[in-house]
Amino acid sequence: MEDMEMEVAPVSSEASVIVVSESGSSTEEEDVPMQVQGPSERPRLSARRVVRRRHISLLGSHSQFSTHEGRMRRLRELIVENLAERLSGSQDAQRSVPRLNPPPLDPEPSSSRTAAAANVLTSDESSATGSSVSTEAEGTRAAAQQETEPVSESEDPVTAAASPAGETEADEGEGETCSICFEPWTTAGDHRLAALRCGHLFGYICISRWLTSGGNKCPQCNKAAKRGHIIFLYARKLKALDNAEEVRLKSRLELEQGSRRMEQLEVAQCRQQMQLMVDENVRLRKEVEELRRWKAQAAFGGSSQGASLSSSQRQDSSSGGHYVFSKAVLVSQTGGSRVLSYCEPLGCLLASQPSPQATLVPGFGVKKISTATLKPSQYVPIHSKQIRGLAFSRHQDSLLLSAALDNTIKLTSLMTNTVVQAYNTGRPVWSCSWCHDNNNYIYAGLANGSVLVYDTRDTSTHVQELAPLRSSCPVVSLSYIPRAASSMFPCGGLIAGTLEGGCFWEHMEGTTYTPHILPLESGNCTNIQVESDSRHCLVTYRPGRANPSVRCVLMELSRTPQTDSSPPPVCSCSPVQTFIAGSSCKLLTKNAVFKSPAGEGATLVCAGDEATNSTMVWDAGTGALLQKMPADLPVLDICPFGVNQSSYLASLTEKMLKVYKWE
Repeated sequence: MEDMEMEVAPVSSEASVIVVSESGSSTEEEDVPMQVQGPSERPRLSARRVVRRRHISLLGSHSQFSTHEGRMRRLRELIVENLAERLSGSQDAQRSVPRLNPPPLDPEPSSSRTAAAANVLTSDESSATGSSVSTEAEGTRAAAQQETEPVSESEDPVTAAASPAGETEADEGEGETCSICFEPWTTAGDHRLAALRCGHLFGYICISRWLTSGGNKCPQCNKAAKRGHIIFLYARKLKALDNAEEVRLKSRLELEQGSRRMEQLEVAQCRQQMQLMVDENVRLRKEVEELRRWKAQAAFGGSSQGASLSSSQRQDSSSGGHYVFSKAVLVSQTGGSRVLSYCEPLGCLLASQPSPQATLVPGFGVKKISTATLKPSQYVPIHSKQIRGLAFSRHQDSLLLSAALDNTIKLTSLMTNTVVQAYNTGRPVWSCSWCHDNNNYIYAGLANGSVLVYDTRDTSTHVQELAPLRSSCPVVSLSYIPRAASSMFPCGGLIAGTLEGGCFWEHMEGTTYTPHILPLESGNCTNIQVESDSRHCLVTYRPGRANPSVRCVLMELSRTPQTDSSPPPVCSCSPVQTFIAGSSCKLLTKNAVFKSPAGEGATLVCAGDEATNSTMVWDAGTGALLQKMPADLPVLDICPFGVNQSSYLASLTEKMLKVYKWE
């Protein structure tokens, strides 16, 4: 047989076969050689049809190949072995390469063609085997193509892998902060996590303020919302600041601060009580020393004045009675109290003081102190500056007349605690008084020495001015004596006391007044008080060169008899008794003269002693010192009053009010 030639012809892009032709073949098929055609020129025949036609041509010339049977078998074996090697190497390469870089298709079409040719060069027995091998090769290639196609058609694997991570980071940025304040919400406290019915999340305090301030919609979706729609959320995986420990510490801090304030208040109260005890101790020590001194004077024949005072005290203690300390009332913690008065219809004492709440209610007013319980009840604001005078009418109940350094006098109703009438005097007012003969008139003593007369029915201005007769010194005291108070002194009028002396303005009719200069010492007078029933007045003189001690002189008012031929009567006064107090008088204190609670027509005189910080009580008839009641500070004003057929005496200092009961 002639030599054989092997041609490799690709049939299609999907499968390739190896065609073996023999030179000098007598068959018709061999005269038509297989040529390599392009994809657009060759007929698209399947691999199975090419193999079938070549198999028929080989069967027709079987007799020619019989002499070369061993040679062909050897060629077939080599082709099969080569195909097996190629397939095993291709599978190993596919397993070793990662999915992200799929293996390319076999670039050598000759190997595939060689593998397909092995299926063609078979006999009747080996044709089935060749077909199975070709089919297996096609299945392997199709599987490899299916594995590589999803990767090649999809996105870039790196981009596909990075995309979920970016979305996760964006999601993690959400759900951590409130969309109103952009601050992280917490698991406890005011900014804890809360939600509306629409599902949007906010800090509780932010959404609560949003809905309270007029927003009636959700800040994110504009759905209708209100405070009742707010609910708290409890999420396990929600990122929130754990401030439970902070809230707990804040609550503990508030409790500690509250307890500290309570302790400070208790400490302040204890200090105040300790100060009161110290003052009481000092007072008791002074009393003990004074008693020891009096005892020594009585035992060794001391001065006659000391012996007479001791005997007077013993006689008064055994027969008449004395004042016993009842209670001390704190009026003003900062001081500033000045004058004292008693309102019998309401049953209360009134003490002037600065406002206890100066930042809220500045100025000055009076504090009510119940005489039934001896407890302060309330503060009534009246003036803007210090009050220097208080007076009550005998006919108009609960109507208080007050004078202050703010150039005004005011009428205040204690029933409603409101000012009902105010008069502008143009100058600081040092004293005031009611007209007890005509309740429509009131008086104001000014700093220039003049006295203004006001009619309560005229709210515009004063109706008359009583000009000073001597120097222009402040009118420190005003006292009105009603008509027919005494047969020896039937006229009524106003006694005005200044630092230079005193003057009696006799009230004639209407607004007509006649002045009478009282024969008093000039230059040292500090106060004049009147006891109208006994026509006595108490004049207080401060220490001077001739008299180194404070003197309280009790004087009796008198009037010359009036006849038709005689000149107009003259009102005057004459001294009756003199009482010696301490050696210091820096303040313009107000003393008192009143009927003794013991009765029998006796009169008591009370004055404050700045040297010993005490209240001294004398018998006006005998001039004997009855009692000396200590105080913590200098006594500024003294006021006797009666409650339920019991007699009391109140003494006022800058801070305290002490009440004594007559027993």
